[in-house]
Amino acid sequence: MQAVAYSRPSVLESAPGGQRLGLETSRGATPTGIEDHPRFFTGFLTAPQVASAALLAVADVAAARYHQPQLRASLDPVVTGNGDRLRFESFSGCGGVYARLDVLEAGLDGGEVGHGTTNVDVNNPLREALSRVGGDDPLHLRVGPDELAVTTSAGPVVEKRVPLPDRWLRGFAEAQVIAAGFDLRAELPAAEAVRFLRSLPGGGARGTAGGVRWAVPSGRTLRPTTRPVPGAVCLPGPERLVALRRVLRHATALRVYGPPVAGTAPVAGAWEVVLPGMRLTLTLSPEVARGFSGEGGVLDALATDAAAEDAELIAVLLAWEPRIDIGDLATASGLPAERVRAALVRLGTSGRVGYDTAEAAYFHRELPYDADRAERSNPRLRAARALVAAGAVALDGDIGTVTARDGHVHRVRDAAGTLSCSCLWWARYRGGRGPCKHALAVRMTRRGATVGQDAA
Repeated sequence: MQAVAYSRPSVLESAPGGQRLGLETSRGATPTGIEDHPRFFTGFLTAPQVASAALLAVADVAAARYHQPQLRASLDPVVTGNGDRLRFESFSGCGGVYARLDVLEAGLDGGEVGHGTTNVDVNNPLREALSRVGGDDPLHLRVGPDELAVTTSAGPVVEKRVPLPDRWLRGFAEAQVIAAGFDLRAELPAAEAVRFLRSLPGGGARGTAGGVRWAVPSGRTLRPTTRPVPGAVCLPGPERLVALRRVLRHATALRVYGPPVAGTAPVAGAWEVVLPGMRLTLTLSPEVARGFSGEGGVLDALATDAAAEDAELIAVLLAWEPRIDIGDLATASGLPAERVRAALVRLGTSGRVGYDTAEAAYFHRELPYDADRAERSNPRLRAARALVAAGAVALDGDIGTVTARDGHVHRVRDAAGTLSCSCLWWARYRGGRGPCKHALAVRMTRRGATVGQDAA
């Protein structure tokens, strides 16, 4: 369980000249270290109705389990101050949907944005109040404690104990690795965006939404297709986009990101609604029943000692940038760009970087959780290190032989960076969900990786 404490509940209250939205923060990371209740912004929102609806959409995802709708989650969104914008992020309880609201400089007025990351309280009374925001009344936003909270300890402390699944933390890492391989596939103007999104099923009982769908760009819209033709975008579990309906009336465009389609297997994708002064993005896993945590995109970086050392160096150079320039990091660190990218992947496993598909760039954040928890809890990585520690790997040129505890022998071919294995995992996924434990063990042995206590 994760304890998340706030000095008071977040509230939306009437104030002279408009309304005042106070979002309370928990313990978080800042440039000066860990801080209780850091402050990131005090000022006005330029589009109050839009921001309220978009924040509710992020909270909707944090409270949802799309794979098992009958079970509700209770995870507070994460907020990051990046100097020129605020980012609100959440993951669904089932680990298959990642939501991010970027309130850009144009959406903020009258205050400086701080630097750091923490949780922000979005409680049920606040949700109800935000849903009633209307008209053009000014809305003042405060993220973090006000001066009274800084100078006095008076007032209640609101503490929540929420389940924080390991797969949720691993999902943050996997989602940014997968998103880094996306390209812009389609952009729809406002009217077509609204028409398309409203045509999608809106949930209901499990299994009623029709599973994976495909669409192909056609002029200024998306046309449904029964198969993944070249240029098509995948929409796995379209009911998982229901949170976007909160902001449709304010949408100015819809952008869809995804990888090149190869074969018939479903793939992940990102659906971004462009709003006045902000962007709301939902990234969907390849299947409703398939969370991001098992995709395996980060395993290769975790299995190398070099990436661990490089990550320590790159971490020192990060400065809460809203857009990380890999070339600048390469110059500052003296590392080639590929090693910088691998280091960023590793940093992503502890939530220290995310990826913005709209800007095709990583950004710096620090999740307010145990930095090594996601790595320690990865079952394939633990199993691979145990195999190496047990001396179960033998190398012969491009072939690695792995002898499991039960006596089964698996052969791994690793030629020119292309992996294959004789195990059932590989036969089922063909590398589509990252390397199996045998392939990881072979690569770790080739690189002379140390296993230390992780193999215990």
